[in-house]
Amino acid sequence: MGQRLVVIGEIARPHGLRGEMRVTPLTDHPERFTGITECVLWDPARDTRESRRVTGARRQGAAVLLSLAGCETVEAASALVGRLLALPEADALPLPPGQFYPWQLEGCRVTTDDGRDVGRVIRIEQSTAQDLWVVSDGARECLIPAVAEIVLEVDVAGGRVVIRPPDGLLEL
Repeated sequence: MGQRLVVIGEIARPHGLRGEMRVTPLTDHPERFTGITECVLWDPARDTRESRRVTGARRQGAAVLLSLAGCETVEAASALVGRLLALPEADALPLPPGQFYPWQLEGCRVTTDDGRDVGRVIRIEQSTAQDLWVVSDGARECLIPAVAEIVLEVDVAGGRVVIRPPDGLLEL
């Protein structure tokens, strides 16, 4: 498996006839597209990754219009629809103290506030109300809603999360 990537956008469709692409930003800071010079085109279904030089980026409403080296036709841009635009984890924007990216939780050990081991965070699932942290102990998985009433402490550097689950949550 390659380096860990941070997804910042998804190629939605070609724009115009010269290989420019309309990108749906998947970041809280879409202005960052104008500052990057290289990205990784990632096809998560096949886990193919290809570094590409960014030759142009500009905002158009909520979208970003992006040009990549080697992509000069509408056909070339069409072939990239659905690919994710990603950066190496080291290039993620720094967050204020006390905040974290969801992907930083993967692998963290989860315990209850009374010391019971629940397992490790294996992935994050998004739902309409809040993120759900999928925690596995190797034998089974449970979903932990990412809400302040349940999640008491997150220590990304220490790789641990403390929760206070309501009665029955861990038995579901």
